[in-house]
Amino acid sequence: MASIPKTIGEFFVLPLSIPQTPSYPNTVTHHLYIRRHAPNNPTPDDDRSLFVTNVPVDSSESHFRAIIATLVGTGKFESIRFEADKKDKPVSMEPAQAARLAAIASRKRKRGDDSDSDSEDEEEQIARLPPTWTRHLHRSGSTAVIVLADEKTVDLVLKAIAKVHKSKKFPVWGQGVQEKVPLLGSQWLRAHNKLSYPPMEILQQSVDAFFTVFNRKEKDAAELAKRLRNEPDEDGFVTVTRGSRAAPARRDEAEEARRKMLEREQKKKDELTNFYRFQLRERKKAEQAELIKKFDEDRRKVQAMRQKRGNFRPQT
Repeated sequence: MASIPKTIGEFFVLPLSIPQTPSYPNTVTHHLYIRRHAPNNPTPDDDRSLFVTNVPVDSSESHFRAIIATLVGTGKFESIRFEADKKDKPVSMEPAQAARLAAIASRKRKRGDDSDSDSEDEEEQIARLPPTWTRHLHRSGSTAVIVLADEKTVDLVLKAIAKVHKSKKFPVWGQGVQEKVPLLGSQWLRAHNKLSYPPMEILQQSVDAFFTVFNRKEKDAAELAKRLRNEPDEDGFVTVTRGSRAAPARRDEAEEARRKMLEREQKKKDELTNFYRFQLRERKKAEQAELIKKFDEDRRKVQAMRQKRGNFRPQT
């Protein structure tokens, strides 16, 4: 068996022993590549975080908690963020008007009383349909960021990886977590099929909660629009659109009107630029033709003068 390198570049190589399964009755070795987390945009937890790549497809928080416990003991693991967690963001329930106004007001909004935030969050959770998968799989070779208890634990984990290579006792993937995570295979698929068709009362509850949240946010957006109506934009201008004291113009309508006006001006400018380019090309062609014509005329004049000079005979 070929020796496993301890490091590859700045990555520490952690071999994992994956036990046999009914579908594949052989023990295999999987390699995790781990280094200190150093993102382009620093965060407060970077000093106590590890960046992991080549994450197994069936990874879960329980799996990595068990691996860290095997290396440095329990109580050192805090959390893990998988690559897929960034992409699996819930769909926003904000009305279109509310989303636009939120972007407008984000620079000027001050934090108010958040006493109702818990109840609103709970209401939004009810509005969302229940998940249809009991467990998520990951893309092969994906990444994750492990947050540990402190910076010292990061050093301990990296030293423990080096000791694993000496002892040849690789951590066993999934050991002690079978009862903590839902099973995969046919049971996983059967559960997905069942969760894809929730009971009618749950669907009705979700629909009712969704419209309650939607109507509330639409009302909040209308009130925010009234407050923002007379506020100047970042250039110091207030765009005037339809509206009166009885029915004030909405700020998002003003922004939309301004955006359309700028688009029309840009389109007109592009058309004029293209037209001017056409004119310039035609003018250059005409000037070039005129220069050629003058050159031919001058050449004929010179030839005529030479012929006259050749026929001239001075009197003696």
